[in-house]
Amino acid sequence: MSEKTISSHACDYDVAIIGLGPTGATLANLLAIEGLRVLVLERDKDIFALPRAVHFDGECMRVFQTVGIADSLLPKLFVGPGMKFVNAEGKLLIDWQRPTCIGPHGWCASYKFHQPDLENALRERLAGQANVDVRLRHEVFALDETSDGVRLRFEDTSCGKLGHATARYVVGCDGARSIARRFMGTELTDLKSHERWVVVDVLLDAPRPDLGDYSIQYCDPARPTTYTRGPGNRRRWEIMVMPGDDAAQLGSHEWLWGKLARWISPADARLERSAIYTFHSVVANGWRRGRLLLAGDAAHQTPPFMGQGMAAGIRDASNLAWKLGAVVRGQAPDSLLDTYESERSPHVREFIETAVQLGSVIQTTRPDIASSRDREISAAIRNFVTPQPKLGAGAHLDEPSAVVGHIAPQPRLPGGRLLDDAVGYRSRSSRSKLLSQCDDLAEQAARADVEVVASGEACLREWLGAIGAAAVLVRPDRYVYGVAQGDESLRCLLELAIPALQTERA
Repeated sequence: MSEKTISSHACDYDVAIIGLGPTGATLANLLAIEGLRVLVLERDKDIFALPRAVHFDGECMRVFQTVGIADSLLPKLFVGPGMKFVNAEGKLLIDWQRPTCIGPHGWCASYKFHQPDLENALRERLAGQANVDVRLRHEVFALDETSDGVRLRFEDTSCGKLGHATARYVVGCDGARSIARRFMGTELTDLKSHERWVVVDVLLDAPRPDLGDYSIQYCDPARPTTYTRGPGNRRRWEIMVMPGDDAAQLGSHEWLWGKLARWISPADARLERSAIYTFHSVVANGWRRGRLLLAGDAAHQTPPFMGQGMAAGIRDASNLAWKLGAVVRGQAPDSLLDTYESERSPHVREFIETAVQLGSVIQTTRPDIASSRDREISAAIRNFVTPQPKLGAGAHLDEPSAVVGHIAPQPRLPGGRLLDDAVGYRSRSSRSKLLSQCDDLAEQAARADVEVVASGEACLREWLGAIGAAAVLVRPDRYVYGVAQGDESLRCLLELAIPALQTERA
């Protein structure tokens, strides 16, 4: 058969994923739940054994709950209380408190983690999925897109053997230097923040409560520095590279211990890893071309000042997985995949732009500008609140609303079960008791594979009352599609959200 006439039914896989980092592994797990045939190609043999990303939030934990790894992760996590920005004299400039109690997602707002722990948990979960084919040490070098599928060509670098496979869709989760992005011809929009920092991870020999549990941004123009607590005895410092630094010395033990002397010495800890990074702020201008898509760092990169780099990739996977499932199964048109970028790009851009703004506070290196900054901010200490952006236009109702396009809360039901566990990985409709007797609505929801959750539980009844709705339709990624005020508006809501019901009624 010619490469130009690959039948979608003849493709080896429904979806191929390039890259098995946190984004790719999360996407593969979600697609496995969707029942799709998945190929994952990863160029490296092993998980990178040292720390990289160190933070994720309650929304990410909810995705890990859906995947089935949240409970195994929990003992290895540290709940972060927030972040403080202080000037050279130690005066508080910005206070970013993160509640350490269980929040609206059913989890805490901020978790610190060791990335290899997360990656191992994601891969162990994949190992039990019969419909997922993971191939390590396989490097993709060509993507031949057709009207019916994509032919991936790759090398098994363990033996030099060349191979190929076909898939209906390919998702590049292959990082900042994404080969998928190159084949798509996608350019990056530069949000104008590119600074070099040295990141150093240490393992304490003994507890050091004096270092504190809060992350600290030391906004000192002489040497901007970040301190972050990790789980257990892990600590991280990020040290900005200054114009006068000797490039040959950066990262040497002498240089690192000299910069860390304010806090610790070799008698207190050992260096685990150091690396020089340029913190970029870019967004891809085009996350989809035909059957090729991007996710994670391939689609966007952010400075670390909000701890949202990896979290953004997990949100990508959550947004994209159910849409790929619906399209591959023929339950939605291919155009549904266009809503992936239209929803996610404005959402992630708000986080990146906020991180750039915070970075401008931290990365001020001129004393005169820092003094002016300190006077302006110190006049009234700024209490920073985590942004809660709405999704961009896409697969939800286009209406002004405090809940539509936002993620729904996850209460714990009577008996202790979390709502997402009770619903499963599908759409759900939370309905008042008034609507629970409408048998035709229940039948319509069943045909659409929408789980109906009656609001007899106080937690759901209170939420519906607070937003003034009789019913709410929530997507599989837990974002609100729309709200309804009665049974007829709920019927319309279901028909708008589920294309199969539109056809059925016609």
